[in-house]
Formats: sequence, structure tokens, C-alpha cells
Amino acid sequence: MDDDLDEVFRERRRLLALGYRMTGTMADAEDIVQETYLRWYRLDDRERADIANPAGWLTTVAGRVALDLLGSARRRREQYVGPWLPEPVPADLFRGAAPATTASTDDPLDRVTLDDDVSTALLVVLESMTPAERVAFVLHDVFDVPFDDIAQAVGRSPAAVRQLASSARRHVRENRAKAVPRAEHDRVVRAFQEATRTGEVSSLMRFLAPDVQLHSDGGGFVSAARNIVSGADRVARFLLGIAAKHPELTLEEHQLAGGVGFVFRNGRAVQSVMDMQVQDGRITHLWIVLNPEKLTLWGSES
Repeated sequence: MDDDLDEVFRERRRLLALGYRMTGTMADAEDIVQETYLRWYRLDDRERADIANPAGWLTTVAGRVALDLLGSARRRREQYVGPWLPEPVPADLFRGAAPATTASTDDPLDRVTLDDDVSTALLVVLESMTPAERVAFVLHDVFDVPFDDIAQAVGRSPAAVRQLASSARRHVRENRAKAVPRAEHDRVVRAFQEATRTGEVSSLMRFLAPDVQLHSDGGGFVSAARNIVSGADRVARFLLGIAAKHPELTLEEHQLAGGVGFVFRNGRAVQSVMDMQVQDGRITHLWIVLNPEKLTLWGSES
């Protein structure tokens, strides 16, 4: 029994990684893990003994819990103040928690490369999926769960689940820009950060795509832009305006899932985390999370 419990407890980090990919926040991921374990402990000894693969059982149940949670989360986010962004996490938080290879599909052209499968860019795309599509995609393409098992989690036939995963895969291909090499991403982001020191709009615009977008998530708790800021000139002026208003902030470079990003602090307190997407040598998206409920992982100096 102790060996069985150890096996169950060892799954916690993997289940947390699954829950985060499902929902985009650590709080929701923790809720998924907690409810999954509660359902395990509600089983009697005979029921647990009949489970040949506890890890697979936990994964399937976590998918079912995530599906229920995503429905309520979507309703909550309809009432969210300003843009909603996924919670930023350190690059190595979930490293190795999912299979290293992409799940196979019947058609090689239907595969999606998930080299940055916890990046902000991908999580934003996942947020636009239906709950069933997201669950099918994450379970199959990230965690290599068979369609028959996913069918149990989402209450649909294996054929229907296969279609959900395929639809989600197409959605990712069509809406997520091709990832650039990390070295290229980091070079552009660091050059952009150096350009901000000049305080000149033209210096920043050299590293911003003409149609760049800035999303700022304060969640109604702190001041943040309620609307997306679009265009190189407007984004550059917006960022320089923030820097001028808050000279007390210090900047730290950190590795996020998609590459280098920045953590801003006021003293020891974290104020925001900025992540960016790079294409063709310029920044196309900036995501700034200020909502304190999404900054708990960055609350102390590293």
C-alpha cells in the first residue's frame, strides 16, 4: 500500500503541469490536482486495487475535472476586467513533466510541434478553444493519452475525441506564429530592453513590428490598460510613459517558457512580469501581467 501511495504522490508534479496547460493559471491547476486526489481517496481499497495503472487513472480523472472547471472559468473570464492573460511561470517549472515526444497522429501533416508547450503564445491560443478541444489536445498531444481514455474523460466517443484533437491542432497551426530559435528571441528582447534606456520612441520602434500588440492584465486589482495597445508608435510611447511614471521599478531578466522575459519589482515586491513574442527580428506581442494573483511564483528575489 505504501508503494501504491508513493506512486500516486509522485504524479503530483505531472498533474500540476497538466492542469496548468489546461487552464493557464496555477490556482486552477492546484484545484484540478486537489479534486483529482480527492476522487482517488474516495475509492475504497478494492476499487483502488482494481486500477492497473494509477497514473493513467489520475490523468484521465484530471482531464474530466479540467473539463468541468474550464466551463466555469470561461464564464468567470467573461466578467474579467480588461484582457485576460495566462499566468507567467519560470522556464523550468514543469520541465520533464510531460513526454518528450509529440503524440503521433494518423497523418504526419496533422502534427504540431510543441517545443514551447507552456509558452504564453501557445496558452493564448489554447484559451480560444472550446473546453473539449483543449482537453483533447492537451491530453493527447502533450501527455500522449490514448483517444479511448480521453473519450472517458470528456464523455464522447473515441472518434469524436479524435476530431476534437484534430480541430484543436489546426487551430494551433493557424493561430500560433512559428517559434523562432531561443537565441534569436533573446537577442531581440535584450536589444529592445537596451533601447528603452534611451527614452526615445524611434529607438524602441526599431525592434517593434508595425502591427505589434501589447496586452496588459491587471485583473481589476491594479491599474492596467483596459484595451489592447496596437501599433509600434503607440506601444513605444506607452512603455516609455510607464517608465517615466515609475522610476522606482527595477528590472530583472528571467527565463520564461518562450525565452527571456522581465520581472519588474518595487523594492522586493514584484510589480509585473513581461513576456514577448518575436518574429522576423521584431517583437510582435508584449504580454504584461500585473494581476497580483498571477505573480505569486515571483514574490521573492531569486
